[in-house]
Amino acid sequence: MPKFFYVARDNAGKKRISGSEEASTSDEIIARLQSRDLIVINVVAESELSKSNLRLEGTSSLPRRRRRMHSRVSGQDLMLFCRQLTTLLSAGVTILKSLEIIANQVSSRKFYNILMKMIKEMEAGASLHEAMSKHPKVFSDLWVNLVESGEASGNLAIVLNRLASYLERNEAFKKKIISAIIYPVILMIAGTGALLFLTIKIVPTFAEIFKGFNITLPLLTRMLIAVSAFIRKFFLVIIAIAILIAYLFRRYILQTRVGRVKFENFKFKLPVFGEFFRALVVERFSSEMSTLVESGVPILYSLEITEGSVNNLVMAGIIRQIKEDVRGGKSLSYPLEKSGFFEPMVVQMVSIGEEIGELAEMFKKINSFYQEYVETFLTRFTAMFEPLMLLFMGAVIGLMVIGMFLPIFKIAQFAG
Repeated sequence: MPKFFYVARDNAGKKRISGSEEASTSDEIIARLQSRDLIVINVVAESELSKSNLRLEGTSSLPRRRRRMHSRVSGQDLMLFCRQLTTLLSAGVTILKSLEIIANQVSSRKFYNILMKMIKEMEAGASLHEAMSKHPKVFSDLWVNLVESGEASGNLAIVLNRLASYLERNEAFKKKIISAIIYPVILMIAGTGALLFLTIKIVPTFAEIFKGFNITLPLLTRMLIAVSAFIRKFFLVIIAIAILIAYLFRRYILQTRVGRVKFENFKFKLPVFGEFFRALVVERFSSEMSTLVESGVPILYSLEITEGSVNNLVMAGIIRQIKEDVRGGKSLSYPLEKSGFFEPMVVQMVSIGEEIGELAEMFKKINSFYQEYVETFLTRFTAMFEPLMLLFMGAVIGLMVIGMFLPIFKIAQFAG
């Protein structure tokens, strides 16, 4: 019988175990190890070990397929990685072998390099979550803690499947938001471009024509010519001021804690749009909480992870206070209600979820509600924005046309 070398970890994912056994196939070795509640990392036949110079923990020398690759790591890359890893682990493929296969298929150059580093780190004895934690710009705390939970419980494939579902929902939701706002943005850019063209090119042409006639121009025409002359004269200055304002806004509002908190509070207090921004934040909170709680992460730990990944300082502060109240022995629904940030419906659903032991399911329902709310809001906003924008553009261009043609009517009267 052929001999196989293996590397595995205990069901807590902490102790590294290696050795060799005889078996007819590698699948038989994997089945034996899994029956002992071990997490299989790699299995290599003795013949393959000698032929390919692989170390016991070594990686396969799979050829890297040549393809066009992008440099950054996108949400799509992470979503595909999670789904592929789930599928491979569910099929009984070892963790290292799964990473090797996926690394050969990724479309991101940066992600490929990260996966190769992770393989080396795991060969040296690190667990999957430890290897991920060394790349925090790619794998967030949510990733690391869910993978750690899966390794500790021996249900890594199940936990990764939940994470993959979360990432897929998140990506689909982002795409819907982007699709909804693309048209209004294009319409605004096209409208602004048309107004600038009329102001900078057309109005000066008419102004030169009117100079040849000894008439007093109407007030509207004089105002249009003055605005056109001002924009043409100070166009570069206006652009420079706009860039400076954008830089200062980014530097002192978006990149400082005090500025961000003030700006976020301002957004939440806006008429109509305030509720929309609030819904976006609650959607993100409920989405992460449902995934974490369902994967067996304790409530306090789930709140701590969500606090760091919610990407909103106001909400992070609220979660921090909720966490302290829960640590003090209060139920989760009480600090949610006390914060005043969440609607009564959210508080009641969380309270019911705690009572019946279905908190993860209730967070899922909250998440579905807010996703639907955001999608409906954007659909209605887009439907309203188009006619309003067209009316605005029509009114402005109409005034410009009237302003340019009023002197022509006056000249025609004099000629008559």
